[in-house]
Amino acid sequence: MSVVLGPNRYGKAETRLVRVVRDGGVHHIKDVTVGSALSGDMEAVHLTGDNAAVLPTDTQKNTVYAFARKHGVAEIEDFAILLARHYVESQPTVHHARVEIEEHFWDRVPVSEDVAGERGRHSFVRSGRETRTCAVHHDRDGTTTVVSGLKDLVVLNSTDSEFSGFVEDEYTTLPPTKDRVLATAVSARWRHLPGAAAPGTAAASGTAYGESYDEVRRHLLGAFAETYSLSLQQTLYAMGERVLNAREEVCEVRLAMPNKHHFLVDLTPFGLDNPNEVFHAADRPYGLIEGSVLRDDAPDARFAWE
Repeated sequence: MSVVLGPNRYGKAETRLVRVVRDGGVHHIKDVTVGSALSGDMEAVHLTGDNAAVLPTDTQKNTVYAFARKHGVAEIEDFAILLARHYVESQPTVHHARVEIEEHFWDRVPVSEDVAGERGRHSFVRSGRETRTCAVHHDRDGTTTVVSGLKDLVVLNSTDSEFSGFVEDEYTTLPPTKDRVLATAVSARWRHLPGAAAPGTAAASGTAYGESYDEVRRHLLGAFAETYSLSLQQTLYAMGERVLNAREEVCEVRLAMPNKHHFLVDLTPFGLDNPNEVFHAADRPYGLIEGSVLRDDAPDARFAWE
């Protein structure tokens, strides 16, 4: 028997970056967490400890900060592309770079009109919105793959959802229901076609990622709200299908949706009825529904999801 080195990569995880843009007296916040992972000719460092091919992870961290100053941080996908291409093109031993970014939203603090001209321009409160995400892969052959996404998008339908007709065996205690609360925290990732352009932008400049993100999010929410749900799986498919039908730059959508169960509380011991009004929101255990929806002509890019 012989032992060989398998697939490997290394990088810097969770580099926290906050950039303040000063537009005169008005400030703007960009708050992101960046992770990088590099692979290539790395056999020697594993087998003999020879570090000649290794770009230190501390250098990768410093590159994030330097690029934020030199290039700014507009759309997180564009920033991730800059970093990934830099790592591959500047280091002969690096053949593949993966850069992942999460964006954390901030809202402006509303202030009274008499101080709005001053404090209202630089005071923020952490948003209760979802987290925006992206992952960019860049290969030495010049191929760039962009996956955008979001996580912790918490949604709820208080009706228009049922669950019945499922398999029942000797261990089944869940009663069928024709009217239930459907709630979940959506994690969604969507893969962009290489070189695709959003409407109104030049193809040469790539996708307008900000516009694309807002529109994909809108269609995900629209499908969740407008689908009469017979199962969370059906809702998942409807959400992915809506995005693909509406956004030509997207070729695949992957969704993970935990079922945030809301159980009707039995109030009969207290002489009370409960016409679908009082629920116990259980956090665990929970059902987890996962799936992908893609165009039948979507190019293969399995590594994009790694």
